[in-house]
Amino acid sequence: MKTTAEPMDLGQYFGERKKIVDEALDRYLPGESNFPQIIFKAVRYSLFAGGKRIRPILCMAAAEAVGGTLEGVLPVACALELIHTYSLIHDDLPSMDNDDYRRGKPTSHKVFGEAIAVLAGDALLTEAFYLMTKKESAVNVPPSARLEVIHDITKAAGFFGMVGGQVVDVSCQGKEVDLDTLHYIHSHKTGAMIFVSVKSGAVLSGASGRELQALSEYGRDIGLAFQIADDILDIEGNWELLGKETGVDESRGKITFPALIGLEKSRRRARDLVEKAVSAISFFDSKAEPLRRIAEFIIERRS
Repeated sequence: MKTTAEPMDLGQYFGERKKIVDEALDRYLPGESNFPQIIFKAVRYSLFAGGKRIRPILCMAAAEAVGGTLEGVLPVACALELIHTYSLIHDDLPSMDNDDYRRGKPTSHKVFGEAIAVLAGDALLTEAFYLMTKKESAVNVPPSARLEVIHDITKAAGFFGMVGGQVVDVSCQGKEVDLDTLHYIHSHKTGAMIFVSVKSGAVLSGASGRELQALSEYGRDIGLAFQIADDILDIEGNWELLGKETGVDESRGKITFPALIGLEKSRRRARDLVEKAVSAISFFDSKAEPLRRIAEFIIERRS
């Protein structure tokens, strides 16, 4: 039975979880003194450039919602952040979005050159799977659950997830796109990795069938809501808060929800998705309160 949750400080929650993730990433990742130093320096430059660590935090929050522990999911949570950072480095490349700034700092290719930036992204993606398959990463997790999670993350990052969404996004620039195509782009390019972050925490922590189904619905809905919110921020966001240029989607001919259905309808669509996500986990007790608050944060954030 759901219990009334005490008010929680989401900022404090994010701060505490981010510290756990950052410290773990620093432990897991080889230091800059390793040879060849430039690749380790480039990887750490992007990985520790900032960011809220939403994907690993969602993984941990889902685990705690079903009675799991942070220790049991931390390697996978960190692997998700490695994959996310790889995608940002490659997104920023001149052949993709050609961005000069990310999180208020010059992008990887601006600092290290295109070749090293490509290789830094490649290294992060590879390191993510190395981390998830290390014996030391299997903390009280059945092999079948770990294999399922690695399989799901591979799908979410590849042809039928982030890569597929990016391909359609790039292919559609400057063209007329219908709502189904836009939904495909957003739910794959961004939504797939958010969805799998939630699902991974649940699977690793032994979620029941009902819990897993509810958290999967939650993950899909907030994943799409997250990208719609990003579309809106590209129009209304503040450079100093976002740490990157705004208004670039329109200038590049990218199709977005505001461009297709307008700002107000986009806000309502994002709000409806968040309400649907929160409703899906309504039977969870107060341990799922962070998930509820994160869903709200996704559409209220300013960066």
